[in-house]
Amino acid sequence: MNAQQMFQLSGRVAVVTGGAGGLGYTMAQTLAEAGAAVVITSRTLARAEEAAAKLKEDTGADIAALEADLAGFGGAEAMVRHVVERYGRIDILINNAGTNIRKPIEDYDEASWDHVMGANLKSPYLCARAVTPIMKAQKSGRIINIASMLGAVALPERSAYCASKGGVIQLTKVLALELAPFNVTVNALCPGPIATDLNTVVMNNPEANRFFIEQIALGRWGRPEEIAGPILFLASDASSFMTGSALTVDGGWTAR
Repeated sequence: MNAQQMFQLSGRVAVVTGGAGGLGYTMAQTLAEAGAAVVITSRTLARAEEAAAKLKEDTGADIAALEADLAGFGGAEAMVRHVVERYGRIDILINNAGTNIRKPIEDYDEASWDHVMGANLKSPYLCARAVTPIMKAQKSGRIINIASMLGAVALPERSAYCASKGGVIQLTKVLALELAPFNVTVNALCPGPIATDLNTVVMNNPEANRFFIEQIALGRWGRPEEIAGPILFLASDASSFMTGSALTVDGGWTAR
């Protein structure tokens, strides 16, 4: 296998949760450009369909849209069932859907905590659990959990977010050990500050933005397309001997 073949995804089926916008859309586009058929999920069917139509027009790849509520066992299992009914297999699962609520601890109500933990930690667990029987039977698969550099380092007013992303990294390690005998790899991608809609509130705050820039060794926010290379690496044969790892892409923030 040469270097080009190592990154080819032709014939493979990928699912990207929360793939209709932000980093999720960039990841879906990357996998499609590498040859994979891609299923984009969103809680809103219209949003998933709009993103899928654009991605299909841009790449010419086989793109499908799926409405999925991944807050419970039933939703994750239904998502996997629909994809398998259409394509017969799932080779790549990217657990990207997530959220963030920033509040001081004394203002962090139970509903906010449950919402963040549900979207960021419970949902990846449920999706991985649902896809496991499929990948075990195939004797192959890639599960990529989107964590964060804030799973390793902390910032104030992000108690639930940091706790959930730290949990995702530990979940990744456990699943890697459980699924390694079946040639299924499980890794986490840990983005740092990326200029997405989720971070607009920080970027538009001069003081907060200055603080962030000062922490990033490269001195700037990351661009969404700078996630493309790392996600392709983790989804492809290029990372075949890598499992249970957390790959940090943060412009050098955590190197300090």
